[in-house]
Amino acid sequence: MKNVTVSPKFQIVIPKEVRQQAGIRPGQKMTVFQIGDIIELAPVKDVKTLRGSLAGLRTEVDRTERSVP
Repeated sequence: MKNVTVSPKFQIVIPKEVRQQAGIRPGQKMTVFQIGDIIELAPVKDVKTLRGSLAGLRTEVDRTERSVP
């Protein structure tokens, strides 16, 4: 675990080792999640780079009409 300091402008620097392992590049967009008092960052991925990442996912959709009781 790495510690970072929040600047007066509320900015942080992601440690080099973490940036390299996550493949984060300058200018890359990040999504911020908050769960309670925990804040997480996740790199925004281009849809094209996600192709094939859900191998084995069932994609068939049952489109038959069903009566609503």
